[in-house]
Amino acid sequence: MKRTITVTINGETRSDEIEARLLLIHYLREVVGLTGAHIGCETSLCGACTVELDGKAVKSCTMFAVQANGRSLTTIEGLAKNGELHPVQEAFWNEHGLQCGFCTPGMIMASKQLLERNPNPSEGEIRHGIEGNLCRCTGYQHIVNAVRTAAERMK
Repeated sequence: MKRTITVTINGETRSDEIEARLLLIHYLREVVGLTGAHIGCETSLCGACTVELDGKAVKSCTMFAVQANGRSLTTIEGLAKNGELHPVQEAFWNEHGLQCGFCTPGMIMASKQLLERNPNPSEGEIRHGIEGNLCRCTGYQHIVNAVRTAAERMK
C-alpha cells in the first residue's frame, strides 16, 4: 500500500509517494538520494543511520518513513552551511575522529545532539553520549577528542 508523505529534509520540503513499510533510512538513501547516513545493522545497534527528527537524534533504521510525515529531518548533508562545515564535522576532520568513515555520519549526529544538550561534557559524558554508535576502526579516543574540540569551538 502506498502513502504520500510530506517532510522537510535539510530545510527543503518535499512530498513522495512511498510504500508504507519503507524504512526511513531506505527512503533517505533510495528515494531522496541522500546517502550520508549508512545502513549498518538494521537492528538499531550500530548507529550508522542516525539522523535528526525534529531536532532529536534517531536511528533511521528503526522507523518507517511514514512516521516522519509532517516532520523535519536533518541529515549529515544538512549540517554544513554556506560551504562551512558544522563545528562537529570540522572537529572530526581536524582531530582524526574517523578512519574508514562508515560510522562517522551517525557519530557526528549523535555528538551534535550531545553538545546541544550538554555544551561542556566530561570525557565520561562524551563516551556515554556516543555509546549507541559503534566504531570498528578507532579506539574512540580521537572521537572523544573531536567532541571536546567541537565543544570548545561551539562556546
